[in-house]
Amino acid sequence: MVHAESSTFASGMSKREVYAQILEQARALFEGQRNWVCNLANASSLVYHGLHSLPTPSSAINWCGFYVVDPKKADHLVLGPFQGQVACQTIAFGKEVCGAAAESGKTQLVPDVEEFPGHIACDANSKSEIVVPILQDGKVMAIIDIDCAELNGFDESDQRALEELASLIAGACEF
Repeated sequence: MVHAESSTFASGMSKREVYAQILEQARALFEGQRNWVCNLANASSLVYHGLHSLPTPSSAINWCGFYVVDPKKADHLVLGPFQGQVACQTIAFGKEVCGAAAESGKTQLVPDVEEFPGHIACDANSKSEIVVPILQDGKVMAIIDIDCAELNGFDESDQRALEELASLIAGACEF
């Protein structure tokens, strides 16, 4: 049974342990549920609360959510479920960090967003970002987007765990 405690993380957990709990809880929440809105909403909560339970820079995330491929404009992303301040509603493929991930199908790990050509500052407090594509049959269906108010907010361990989450989401959702 789904319970609010799913997004509760004990203090003192390592990043590896937090991501393991995120993945375990996501598997449980996605079981028997194929609706992408429902699954992405729960996933954004898990990741947001999980990262906030860690020391900085992880706890400095200021936006965590998803953009999905717009069914009316296949070369654009449209805002999906998220945690944080209001956000850009649409992003063209190839534009800024999210659009680069959508166009290339590759994770974008950006230690300093000011150094990324064409970065869109939806939130001026964002200093670093990671964007992970969610692929089904080799096609981008959505992206995970997480912003951090600290430089170098993400590393390869975040990338590996979030790519595993993206794979789990791809297998659990009907986009």
